[in-house]
Amino acid sequence: MTPVPSVADQRNRPLGVLRLSLTARCNLACPYCCPDVADPPGLLSLEQQLRLIRVACRLGAHTLRLTGGEPLLSEQLLPLLIKVAQGRLTPGDPLEGLQQVALTSNGVLLDHDRAHALRVAGLDRITISLDAVDGDVAARMAGLRGGASAGERQVQRVLSGFGAARSAGFDPAAGALKLNAVIQQGVNDDQLIPLAELARQQRVELRLIEFMDVGNRNGWSSDQVLPAAAMVQRISDRWPLRPLGRDAGGTARRWSYADGSGCVGVIASISEPFCGDCNRLRVTADGHAFTCLFSAEGTDLKPAFVSDRQLEGAIVDLWRRRGDRYSEDRHVAPGAPAPHAEMAYLGG
Repeated sequence: MTPVPSVADQRNRPLGVLRLSLTARCNLACPYCCPDVADPPGLLSLEQQLRLIRVACRLGAHTLRLTGGEPLLSEQLLPLLIKVAQGRLTPGDPLEGLQQVALTSNGVLLDHDRAHALRVAGLDRITISLDAVDGDVAARMAGLRGGASAGERQVQRVLSGFGAARSAGFDPAAGALKLNAVIQQGVNDDQLIPLAELARQQRVELRLIEFMDVGNRNGWSSDQVLPAAAMVQRISDRWPLRPLGRDAGGTARRWSYADGSGCVGVIASISEPFCGDCNRLRVTADGHAFTCLFSAEGTDLKPAFVSDRQLEGAIVDLWRRRGDRYSEDRHVAPGAPAPHAEMAYLGG
């Protein structure tokens, strides 16, 4: 099919990023995410995933992020990466337009062999999640039984994952390896400085994420939100920071350390919404499309997978009707909490 102009939604936001969840399952049980123990029925096949990615690229998507659940649990991950890499090198293939293929993982399963396999298969970037350095807090944030010793083992496995990724060629200096951390006021905010110190030692960029009201099972309360500005101030009090701003269409507002020891970013969906240039389409492992992380319901794309043309039409129609600005509306017209799809199902 001939490439089509990038589509824009009701607020003139183009489609730029496809976040594709490969599974809703996870080997951790983080309480802010509340993953399911089993996948929904009717998961997309490898062929359907590839069709979706190609169509999204024709419509303007330049970035593919593979998520979960824990995407390393998916048997389709490596075959999908290999097929995408082949398409990126094929003249005339819509996948040529992909500038970046990224993965978000908790890092627990990221050993040396797997990290190298991911790199060889064409993965450009890995973001690893770790919400605490202290063993007891790490266990609570990951939903682990066994207390501090279980948390310490998890932290060590994640650190080993960082080492494996680095040795495989994921270079933190090039932005190919980053650290994510969700911060909850009164739960793990005492880990803010230890996490920043760890990231500085590892020479990786730390992305701090405000506790978000995604899903209905995580007991979200605004009292547990530590605003991004407060996070930045705490770190800057220890290591002075210089503002770098936020890239257009990006999620993180970034700062550099004045001493040259890297960068830190904050994703402030609650206190500093960035709906105005949000360009992300989320598709679940079973083929439901969500145009906002805070959506209650998605659109089932599976009936449209019979052809590229039908799938393209379904996505174009969905995107042109898109008017989401939930995080901005939360401040303009606060009210009773609305139901949301669960984070592990959406893919974060």
